[in-house]
Amino acid sequence: MAKPNKKGPTKTIDIFCKNCGAQLFKYRKGGKGALVKCFKERIVEDFTDLACVCPQCEKAFARETLVRGTPAYKFIGGKVWFK
Repeated sequence: MAKPNKKGPTKTIDIFCKNCGAQLFKYRKGGKGALVKCFKERIVEDFTDLACVCPQCEKAFARETLVRGTPAYKFIGGKVWFK
């Protein structure tokens, strides 16, 4: 399988914790689909202190994984929302 495009999309979204509403990431998302995973190289701003843990409520919202050989966060269903 091919790796994701290094340059990535230009449209950025803000990703928030569903539990407390804290901002987690500013991310360059491609396409109109649901937010399932987040490639680390596409994160513009990271507001978390620990990887995959919300800085306010300290609940896990994702798991670290490799997608097509590229490091990514795979979101746990219903833990995050974006705009």
